[in-house]
Amino acid sequence: MKKIKLALDWTPNINHIGFFVAKEKGFYKENDLKVEFSTPDLDDYLITPAKKVEMNISDFGLCPTESLISFRTKKNPFILKGLMTIFQEDVSAIATLKSNNILRPKYLDGRSYASYKARYEDKIVKKMIINDGGIGNLKIFYPKRLGIWNTLIESKYDSTWIFINWEGVEASKKNIDLELYKMSDFGIPYSYSPILFSSSDYINNNSNTVKKFIESSRKGYTYCYENMDEAVSILNKFVPITDKGIDLIECLKISIDHFGSKENFGKIDLKKIDIFLKWLKDNNIENNSFIANDIISNIGIH
Repeated sequence: MKKIKLALDWTPNINHIGFFVAKEKGFYKENDLKVEFSTPDLDDYLITPAKKVEMNISDFGLCPTESLISFRTKKNPFILKGLMTIFQEDVSAIATLKSNNILRPKYLDGRSYASYKARYEDKIVKKMIINDGGIGNLKIFYPKRLGIWNTLIESKYDSTWIFINWEGVEASKKNIDLELYKMSDFGIPYSYSPILFSSSDYINNNSNTVKKFIESSRKGYTYCYENMDEAVSILNKFVPITDKGIDLIECLKISIDHFGSKENFGKIDLKKIDIFLKWLKDNNIENNSFIANDIISNIGIH
């Protein structure tokens, strides 16, 4: 069997459900694949999934589209290629507590933001504020990544970027009222997150394995549509103790709404990527010009 290592972008959560289902149901095994997962809590996010692939620690990883760009443009470029998206529609948002009385993004001027220190993140959030009529005078802090959500609900910082289908569900269950601001509501054509990727070299040298891994993973996700209870029961075995109180069924319902149809699950719209790349360039967030084919593999789903 071909051994494969996948670097998850967070501790096991609803965004990863299809991978765990594919492994537990034997979909990988059917394609002669033996898949291992690594999670960032093992090293407190010292090494990102993209870096793990660059270092040959992992064969595949999950990351936002922005990482595919940033690794091409760093001092020593490394070519990563997107293969499959988890969501057809953005399921993330900038969040703040309702009690903070920050009614719109423009009122984040002068307030604090807990950042994941992703290369384009801070500029994108500032642009949201500007698009809403603010100045973009955001006070940015960089706490430990895996503890960022807690800094918001404990009122250490005023805002951060969350997944509505995970932290948003947790907040609702705990009766924590949030204000949520989606990128698309403020003129930002945000792209896919997370996206399954690998290195260009690995894809070129293992094209059959890559296709089998995509096929098996996709089968794991589409299995969730009609087998929700079983799917969340599988995922629940891997969710950290600190997240055990989250309503996984509610998380999955929201996720499926953003997965798209079973037929187009995982599909990457190259036009959507192109629009985002152009937006980054036009707004001086990225100086280089790219097209979708620069960062998306032609053997991926699109």
